[in-house]
Amino acid sequence: MSTAKVTYLGNLRTENEHLKSGSTFITDAPTDNNGKGEAFSPTDTVATGLANCMITVMGIKARDMQVNMDGTTALVTKTMAADPRRISKIEVVLNFPSGIDEKARKILENTGRTCPVLYSLHPDIEKVITFNW
Repeated sequence: MSTAKVTYLGNLRTENEHLKSGSTFITDAPTDNNGKGEAFSPTDTVATGLANCMITVMGIKARDMQVNMDGTTALVTKTMAADPRRISKIEVVLNFPSGIDEKARKILENTGRTCPVLYSLHPDIEKVITFNW
């Protein structure tokens, strides 16, 4: 069973549909690659996918430990390289609410560093992960 359907809308824009839920999002080519930059670029979705994955698996672990990490945010910075054009670096800065004890912090950091997206990214992509407690 397919996961998603991608439709090219023209003008370097795609519509992406999650087939199980029907939710959608748009991507645009970035301004530095002939696009309008009016939405996430495909490489933006890869970089933010890392932060999404980390927060999701950490949220599962936090729930299991009865730790509240509601309000956690992640700032993502993607750096591109040329020849060939590719993602060269992804920086994720995770900011957590106060009140999470040291033991839970260590467990959550380990959980975040073992998320499936992190393991799926090419080893040549530099990954810089910062946990702000």
